[in-house]
Order: sequence, then C-alpha cells, then structure tokens
Amino acid sequence: MNIGEAADATSLPVKTIRYYEDIGLIKPVRAANGYRDYSSSDVHRLAFIQRSRSLGFSIDECRSLLSLYEDKARASSDVKALALEKIVEIDRKLKELKSLRNTLRTLADHCHGDDRPDCPIIDEIAGRSRP
Repeated sequence: MNIGEAADATSLPVKTIRYYEDIGLIKPVRAANGYRDYSSSDVHRLAFIQRSRSLGFSIDECRSLLSLYEDKARASSDVKALALEKIVEIDRKLKELKSLRNTLRTLADHCHGDDRPDCPIIDEIAGRSRP
C-alpha cells in the first residue's frame, strides 16, 4: 500500500510516517517507480509505535519496545521494567504539574482581577515578588 493508505490505516499523518522512516523505525520497500510500498507488517509496526507514543514512550523507548516485541525469546521482565520506568517518570511529571498548579492557584488567588494594573501573576513571572 502507498503512504496515504498507510496513513489512513493507522490514523497517522503522512509527515509522521516519513519521519519514522527517516529515523529508521520502519523500512518500507521502494516500488520500481520509487514510491514507498508499505506492507501489512509495516502498518502493524506503525500502529505499535503510535500506541507506544500515546502511552508516553519516547522514540528511543519505542525502539526498545519494538526490539522486545520482535524478540520472541524476550523476557517479559524486560518489558515490565520499561513500563515501570515510565510510571516513575509519569509520577514525577504529575508531582511537578501539581506543584505548578498550586503555584498558579496561589497567584490567581492573590490577583484582584480588576481594572488595576498591579498583578501578582505578572510580578511573579517577571521575578519581582511572590504572594
């Protein structure tokens, strides 16, 4: 199938598919006319990458997951270790986001939100003061 059909089958933009090819995540064959020819295996890999990315895995982590996926002698503990590492990273990000939210909430609570020009939110962003 051509790249447009692969994009339709995976709901990935053509540009993303080309990028994945450029960085070596997929390697479609080239037809005699020079166009990419995506096999059902290529489309499956694209869907695997898309799902991995939607779970928050980086490109390098997707490479590792693809490698494990293709290794029929893999240990599931290796896959679990990657998932657990990702959970630790997500938990760290959640903590950071909660802190950011609390900071913004405090700033918003201290802002009068009226016609006056003084604003603790702007002051904080500018590094001038803290409520």
